[in-house]
Amino acid sequence: MQIADPVKFLRDLFDAAVDAANPRTTLVPHLPQSPTGKTLILGAGKAAASMAATVEDYWTGRLAGVVVTRYGHTALCRKIELIEAGHPLPDEVGQSAAKRFLDLATDLTAADLLLFLVSGGASALLVEPMPGLTLGEKREINDILLKSGAPIGEINCLRKHLSAIKGGRLAAAAFPARVVTLAISDVPGDDPSVIGSGPTVGDTTSCVDALSVAHNYGITLPDNAQNALRSGLWETISPTDKILKNTSFTTIANSANSLNAAADLARSFGIQVMRMGDNLEGEARVLAQSHADATIQADPGVLISGGEASV
Repeated sequence: MQIADPVKFLRDLFDAAVDAANPRTTLVPHLPQSPTGKTLILGAGKAAASMAATVEDYWTGRLAGVVVTRYGHTALCRKIELIEAGHPLPDEVGQSAAKRFLDLATDLTAADLLLFLVSGGASALLVEPMPGLTLGEKREINDILLKSGAPIGEINCLRKHLSAIKGGRLAAAAFPARVVTLAISDVPGDDPSVIGSGPTVGDTTSCVDALSVAHNYGITLPDNAQNALRSGLWETISPTDKILKNTSFTTIANSANSLNAAADLARSFGIQVMRMGDNLEGEARVLAQSHADATIQADPGVLISGGEASV
């Protein structure tokens, strides 16, 4: 079928995919009940500001909190403080935000609720290196990982073990409060421990795994980091740790939702769609070219719909 305005058509497909992950429609049904104590909203990610604004509009009780998002991705909030920080490379603003998150979480009691809002980009936006590791060292390691083409799971394995807030450590700081996490996933497989490097989720990887990632991608860790990993001192929170017993995690939107929305719109124009899946990983240019070449050889009239190429 001939499309009259190809540019508008592609834009409409993009808008349909984005709308499928809009917090205005995906987040509200999953809001928890208000606690008997106070409600603390913390959030990180490129969609965190819009998620926070949605919570403010629909929350029935009192709330306060802080959300960190990428520069230029802010929204209008009245009660929740919004902070813009560096992405994909972390900066001092993101580090300051992470410290505040931990301080605020530590002040919670068993009567309180921590509602954590997380979306893509949270790993870079929320950074607090383990003691003895500098932000500059963390940035250098992060930069190498991003350029390596490593799968996001391996990237976040090392990130978690070098972080004082990831790998379940934010939930540990909030104990014994109830912790509810609502997530918009942009990672293949939607593994909760990988989304934002899992600040409120137990981690199944180990210090040994983190050392292996560093070795495989030629990363020379500072001596204190190597020693801490080799000794197991920087082990993350286990999924079976009792400190996580009062936590829950819900993925409210993911890549598959967005791909389905775009594919459905394309089909409404009479276009045959070949779904390549939502779990593709690697360099976007390479993946797009290889899959396009293979598909066009098979059927030049097919519109390709694939998953995220992680970085």
